[in-house]
Amino acid sequence: MDNKIKFIPLFVFILCLFSSGIEAQTNLIKGVVVDSITAEPVSYVSVYLKGTTIGAMTDDNGNFEIHTTTTKGTLIISCIGYKEYSASLSSFKNIEDVNIKLVPTQYQLAEVLIKPKKEKYSKKNNPAVEFVKNVIDNRNENDPKKTKDYYSYERYEKFSYALNEFDEKKLEKGVMKKFNFISQYIDTSEISGLPILTVSKKEMLEENYYRKSPSDHKKIVTATRREGLDEVISESNLETFFGEVFKEVDIYENNISLFIQRFVSPISSIGPSFYKYYLMDTVMIDGEKCQDLGFVPMNSESFGFTGHLYITLDSTYFIKRAHLNIPKNINLNFVDFMSIDQEFSRTEDNTRILTKDDVIVEFKVTEKSKGIHARRLNTYKKHSFDKPTKDGVFDHPEDSYVEDIARFRDENFWTEHRHTPIQGKENNVKKMLQELREVPLFYWTEKLVSTIIAGYIPTSKDTSLVEIGPMNTMISGNAVEGARMRFGALTTPALNKRWFGGAYLAYGTRDQEFKYQGQLEYSFHDKKEHQNEFPIHSIKAMYTYDVDQLGQQYLFTNKDNIVLSLKRKKDDRTLYQRKAEILYKKEFYSGFSYSLNLRHKNEYGTDYVRFEQVRKDGNVLLKNYQMAEAELKLRYSPNEKFVQMKSRRIPLTMDAPVFYISHTYARKGILGSDYNFNRTEIGFEKRIWLSAFGYFDTYFKAGKIWDAVPFTLLEIPNANLSYTIQPQSYSLMNPVEFINDEYGSWDITYFMNGLIFNRLPVIKFLKWREVASFKGLVGRLSDKNLPTAENNFFVLPEGCGTLSRMPYMEATVGIENIFKLLRVDYVWRLSYRNNPNISHNGVRISMHITF
Repeated sequence: MDNKIKFIPLFVFILCLFSSGIEAQTNLIKGVVVDSITAEPVSYVSVYLKGTTIGAMTDDNGNFEIHTTTTKGTLIISCIGYKEYSASLSSFKNIEDVNIKLVPTQYQLAEVLIKPKKEKYSKKNNPAVEFVKNVIDNRNENDPKKTKDYYSYERYEKFSYALNEFDEKKLEKGVMKKFNFISQYIDTSEISGLPILTVSKKEMLEENYYRKSPSDHKKIVTATRREGLDEVISESNLETFFGEVFKEVDIYENNISLFIQRFVSPISSIGPSFYKYYLMDTVMIDGEKCQDLGFVPMNSESFGFTGHLYITLDSTYFIKRAHLNIPKNINLNFVDFMSIDQEFSRTEDNTRILTKDDVIVEFKVTEKSKGIHARRLNTYKKHSFDKPTKDGVFDHPEDSYVEDIARFRDENFWTEHRHTPIQGKENNVKKMLQELREVPLFYWTEKLVSTIIAGYIPTSKDTSLVEIGPMNTMISGNAVEGARMRFGALTTPALNKRWFGGAYLAYGTRDQEFKYQGQLEYSFHDKKEHQNEFPIHSIKAMYTYDVDQLGQQYLFTNKDNIVLSLKRKKDDRTLYQRKAEILYKKEFYSGFSYSLNLRHKNEYGTDYVRFEQVRKDGNVLLKNYQMAEAELKLRYSPNEKFVQMKSRRIPLTMDAPVFYISHTYARKGILGSDYNFNRTEIGFEKRIWLSAFGYFDTYFKAGKIWDAVPFTLLEIPNANLSYTIQPQSYSLMNPVEFINDEYGSWDITYFMNGLIFNRLPVIKFLKWREVASFKGLVGRLSDKNLPTAENNFFVLPEGCGTLSRMPYMEATVGIENIFKLLRVDYVWRLSYRNNPNISHNGVRISMHITF
């Protein structure tokens, strides 16, 4: 399973399934929009019900469909270049056969006539394009973050999501009768006017401080509270994820980050090549005359916006307001509708100030489901360009930190300090949840969802001192052990906030061996949720006896993961290993960390991997060898974002660069070490965005083993024997097929986000996205590491070889976003195709849930 799966899309999926189970009867509004003069269909027209967020865009043939629970209301059709059309639904004889004729309009500026529709769009001699180029040229002139020595403001955030178009009648049927009390919490959306049920609410007050030189930005959360169904998810993980998914929108940047994707800003430097621009009417906003600039992406499936910018007609080209929507046909998962509204003001010296950022999103799994209505409203006050009076603002190690009192603010504080009032029944979420949890069906369903997300089983109804897991490792299998059963557990901060213990016991039905691990960790500061939460500053002792699979490194998952049990090759290049370790690790808020690992290990040969020493008087079979090693690792990843699980961390994005260097040292004779050993390795990884045209995920690694050692201590490339897609591994390489003492590797994958498929008729409606990758390995094996009678090294296993001047290379092409959750790759082996018992090509698959 692909470890880039994001847990919040899964959570949205669960919520949407729940909401679809209580959806109301839907009605279909269906029709076609044509030009009243030419009778030709009009593409990409906005069709919606007045006063709601319910609507659609027409397709290439002018057709549209709207699913709604109502048969009343006013249908609005608006399109750049046409007069707005409105009509009551009751005026149509058949709402499933609506024929709309739009009347064209003309817009004039500087005596140049523009007819946006039914003419071939051209950038040349287009006054709208010239106008937007002036906006782009002036976009950085009045940015207080770049022009002022200091800049500060207070941000208030209100985030909520609700079950959309909630039908109260469903509470009268079947199992839903147990939840009929929910009816008292049904509210009316202030946006759409339709019934909704708010299931989560969050409020936050945050002080922001910018400094020009040296450049710095600090956030201080002075008040925060949340309540809702999302309480089953770790608060820190939720904050991290929503911080990425619902980032503050900055239209002045080239790329706008939303839903862990990149959208092209309408005033991006590539905007004139990505968008079509139209000059609309002039309007008065706050007493200033502004030009209404309309825009649509040239390809409606790509990651861009439709909308309007309202720009002053003076020499500053100041944007007073921005309204952005996503195209209906955009290749974006689970998002049925989104709008962004921003408002700006300016000071006497024309410095721009953002005063409002309002994002509304409707998440859906299927077209007919009601889904989730989410809204994140940011308002900004108390703007200042003075040096902060608060002591030590820029001295704090964290870029964003929460004051101790922030989570304990009372209702009087919120009433006094929140920027916008709470609407309707939003404040009743906590009370509703209390009632829901008194219903056993809901209580145990919530517990089940929490367990699935966490991966561990609680041992107490309330607060568990010990948890059992990970669940996905309890049953697995391999060629040596046969069926492998594992039982593990760890302690929680509820038992002790600084001392943590963990253990597992495993048994293989084929080798009939017990394996085990025990660990004890001391954290130098208190933990809130689990021992692995950032930042780690701890010392840990571990003792392990288990199998060691040569040439198989499980970088992004656990080796016991049941999904990896199905293999393309027999995985019998296996040793038994007994290992004792002491690990000290410290992480810093800057993204720098270091660790020191002291370990002693015993490797035991098996029938599958024999320690056969080469000697002049005849080869000798050894039972085991041992090493005592010290490893120092330095790592730097500024602004890294990840989901913190109890046993590991999953990168949320790869936007932050990761640099690391490590060195391992062992001296023969110290604590029984059989060999001298020095190994140095450096690595780098980074996601490189190409705006809305996708991104590259890149991994690079190089290293050298300086001493003469047997093959088990050399670099054995990571061979992926499963049928799943695993980064930084080779899908068609056999275990221990190559060994090296000098090596360099690369893994480059291009996720094209539908760059080609979005332009192909029929195919584009599947919402598939293209993937291509190229990975390889260069290396060599020095003569000193070849087994001889002089060095007494082990005989190389059968099928083991070395690299020549030709690198080992693999290439793949694939399709992701199949049914919104699958990725399928076809892999070619490009070199060393004549090696024995190898695969030349193959199909690999993974689950990949993203927006």
